[in-house]
Amino acid sequence: MSLIQKIDADIKKAMLAKEKDKLEALRAVKNAILVQRTEKGASEKMDEQTELKILQKLVKQRKESAEIYHEKGRTEMAEQEMQQADVIQQYLPEQMSEDQIKEKIKQIVDQTGASTMKDMGKVMGVASKQLAGKADNKIISKIVKEILS
Repeated sequence: MSLIQKIDADIKKAMLAKEKDKLEALRAVKNAILVQRTEKGASEKMDEQTELKILQKLVKQRKESAEIYHEKGRTEMAEQEMQQADVIQQYLPEQMSEDQIKEKIKQIVDQTGASTMKDMGKVMGVASKQLAGKADNKIISKIVKEILS
């Protein structure tokens, strides 16, 4: 079952259960996928990496919005954004722990033969592809810097 089919099925369930926040988050995901599909040069069939990037972007947007609402004292809006982020996150693969990320990056550094900060781009390119959807790029970048410095 593709992501869009899974989202459609869950939208129907949320409508029947009258889960307003979940429904809103799922509609946002479906909208983002449809926009991506209709962009110039995009194909009808979307690969898994593109879907993961869309989901990650939506979660990141929700978390940033929640942070801003929290700073402005709008806790009810911040909670709503975090609830939507939680719903969207359910469609992402399980996130790796920092220890698991460190281990994987050490393997990548060995594979690429990287030894200095000049090689960071090479390591980040491989790490971003292998850890797509499983780890945040900020954490990956931080760990790569630690290992190469």
